Amino acid sequence: MSDQKKPRIPIPESLTRGQYTTQEALLEVDKSGEKLFIGVPKETILQENRIALVPSGIRSLVSVGYRILIETGAGEKANFSDNELSEAGAEIVYSKKEVYQGEIILKVAPPTLEEVEMMRPNQILISPLHLPLLSSKYIERLRQKKVIALAMEYIQDNSGSYPIVRIMSELAGVASMQVAAELLADTKSGRGVLLGGIAGVPPATVVILGAGMVAEYATRTALGMGAEVRIYDNNISKLKRIQDQLGRQIFTSVINPHSLQKQLMRADVAIGAIHSTEGSAPVVVNEDMVMKMKKGAVIVDVSIDQGGCFATSEITSLDKPSFVKHDVVHYCVPNIASKYPRTSSISMSNILMPLLILASKNRGIEQLLFDHFGLRHGVYVYKGSLTNEYLGRRFSMKCTNLELLIASSRS
Repeated sequence: MSDQKKPRIPIPESLTRGQYTTQEALLEVDKSGEKLFIGVPKETILQENRIALVPSGIRSLVSVGYRILIETGAGEKANFSDNELSEAGAEIVYSKKEVYQGEIILKVAPPTLEEVEMMRPNQILISPLHLPLLSSKYIERLRQKKVIALAMEYIQDNSGSYPIVRIMSELAGVASMQVAAELLADTKSGRGVLLGGIAGVPPATVVILGAGMVAEYATRTALGMGAEVRIYDNNISKLKRIQDQLGRQIFTSVINPHSLQKQLMRADVAIGAIHSTEGSAPVVVNEDMVMKMKKGAVIVDVSIDQGGCFATSEITSLDKPSFVKHDVVHYCVPNIASKYPRTSSISMSNILMPLLILASKNRGIEQLLFDHFGLRHGVYVYKGSLTNEYLGRRFSMKCTNLELLIASSRS
C-alpha cells in the first residue's frame, strides 16, 4: 500500500477559486482616540447635592461612544448610587485626579482652585460661574491653564433662550414660594402667617421682582396657594407675556421706587427674580426699603447667584439658609435647586445630554463652537484669553473677542 498513490479527496473549485490572487490587506484601525472622555467629579462646596449626569443621560452618551468617569459618591446626595451609575455605563473611580483627565469636565458647582490645578490645556470645563464667589485669582488661573471654560447659565439654544437657566428657573420659582411659605409660618423669626388665606382671613401678599421664568413659576405657585401677587419689571413685553401665560389679569408694574416701596411695606413675602444675561443682577431694593418692611416679612433672593437684587442680601448656604436683618427674614441660597437634588439633576442631565450628543457628531465641543452661536455665548475663557466683557470690566482684565480667537484658530 505504501508504493501505491494515496487517493486524492476532490475539493470543489468554489473553495479554491482566487486563492492565488492579490487580496486587500485588512489593517486594524485604532479607534481609541475617537471616544470622547467626560469626567464628573464629586461636588465638595456650597452644600451642592446635584450631579450633572444621571443614568438615563449616561446610557444615551455611552451609546454614541462616550467614555464617562464619575468620582465615587458623586450621585449619592441626589439618590443615585455608584451601582446605578455604573450599570448605566459609567466607570466609577476613587481618584478625583483621574476624573480630571477627561477631555470634558462637567460640574454643577464651580471648580475650586485646587481642582483647577488638576486641569490641563485645551480641556473643556462646563460649570456655573456663581458671580458672588468669583475672584480675579480664579479667572487668572483658568487663563494660565489655557482651558476652554463655559458658564452653564450663559449657554443659549437655537431660539436664543437659556435652557439651563430656564429649567432651573422653573424649579427655583416653585421652590422659592415653598421656602417662603415655610419661613413665613415660622413663629420664631417669621410672622406665623399662612401664605394662602382662609375664610375670614385675608391671604398673604407677595411682591415679585422680575417677570421671567422664576417669576412665572413663583407666581403660579403663589396663586395656587391662594396668595395675592404683585409683579415688578421694567420690561413691558415680559409683563405682558407673564399675564398671557397665566391666562389672567394680575397686578403688574414697572419698577417705580415710590410704588415699589409702598407695596413692599404691605408685603409678607418679597421674591428677587431678576436675571442678568451678562453680569450682576441690578439692586432695585435699597436698605431703607427693607427697613420699612413688616417685622417677620420674608425675602427670598433667587438672584443671589448674580449678586442679588436686595441691598441687604448676603449669600447663605443650605446648612444655614436664612438670617434676620432689620427684622426681615432673608433667604439667599445661590443653589436653591440643590435643595431638591434628584429633580434638578435629572432636569440638568436632560439638557446637557443632547448637547453632548451633538458635540460627538462634530468631533467634540471645541469643533461645535465653530457652528453653534449659543454654545459660544457661554464661553468666558478660551485657551488663555478672557472673552467675557463683563468679567473683563469687573476684574480690570483684558478681554478678547471670542469670534476673532475662533477665526484665527481655524485659519
